[in-house]
Amino acid sequence: MTRSYVVRTFGCQMNEHDSERIAGLLDADGLVAVEREADADVVVLNTCCIRENADNKLYGTLGHLKTWKAQREGRQIVVSGCLAQKDRDSVRERAPYVDVVLGTHNVHRTVDLIHHASSHGPVTEILDEAVLDDQALFPSALPARRETSYNAWVTIQIGCDNSCAFCIVPAVRGAEVSRPFDDIVDEVRRLAADGVTEVTLLGQNVNSYGRDLQLAARQGGDASAKVRPMFADLLGVVGTVDGIRRVRFTSPHPRDFTDDVIEAMAQTPNVMPHLHMPLQSGSDAVLQRMRRSYRQERYLGIIERVRQAMPDAAITTDIIVGFPGESEPDF
Repeated sequence: MTRSYVVRTFGCQMNEHDSERIAGLLDADGLVAVEREADADVVVLNTCCIRENADNKLYGTLGHLKTWKAQREGRQIVVSGCLAQKDRDSVRERAPYVDVVLGTHNVHRTVDLIHHASSHGPVTEILDEAVLDDQALFPSALPARRETSYNAWVTIQIGCDNSCAFCIVPAVRGAEVSRPFDDIVDEVRRLAADGVTEVTLLGQNVNSYGRDLQLAARQGGDASAKVRPMFADLLGVVGTVDGIRRVRFTSPHPRDFTDDVIEAMAQTPNVMPHLHMPLQSGSDAVLQRMRRSYRQERYLGIIERVRQAMPDAAITTDIIVGFPGESEPDF
């Protein structure tokens, strides 16, 4: 009898990307996607630990699924993603009926762990960053099940080297690691050949992309390698891939946003004139407490240069209201 599954995603675009890969792996293993938990044999909860009440949302859902699991023999519950990475064994302690707990770097192991749980019982696997290979770091090469046929996420970088006071990403996603340039371009070309016309380049801090690659090259003896971000170069190449009509990206950091990125956006027709750049606060005092490495003047200067190069650009942002210590004048 064919088994079925549901993947429920909480959180950001990176989680959505991982969920597409988890679903693709389950498809490749012969499972069939369904809409409702009532029709499923396997439920995957791909979790977030950044959004408000993430813990409550997860454990409330797990409480419902405990009853769901007891109604039919062989049903399995999988908890993956950032909350699983952060809480590790506490998910197992609070919900011992969960079959698989896997972290942010274990996407490629989803099917193996489900099979292991079927024969050996519940399993928790959180990979140590020190032993990660490219497949664990960048699951983009895995099979994917997308909600639409025309657009796709393309991971260019994972992790973050910043230390913002409000953010847990470095703890659950690790340090910044850039994906090899040619691997990204090759994936975009394959997507275009499959009929995808729109790609979104994805990373925790896309505009620092490539700095670690060039630093490694210099340390390896390549004196010609410049230690600088390569994001503008990537936009220029991806934006000219045959078949790709629209290129988007998320999210840049004001600290690393350079004029060559603005130039690449303005001069590459297929790169959309849309900039989503988190502001977080307009108050320098609050930005300092947030440990954001820019101030109001720098941020507004970037926006002014974007407007000069692309007068009709769409500009969107994120703002944190009520940060601890924020005064009425700060607001």
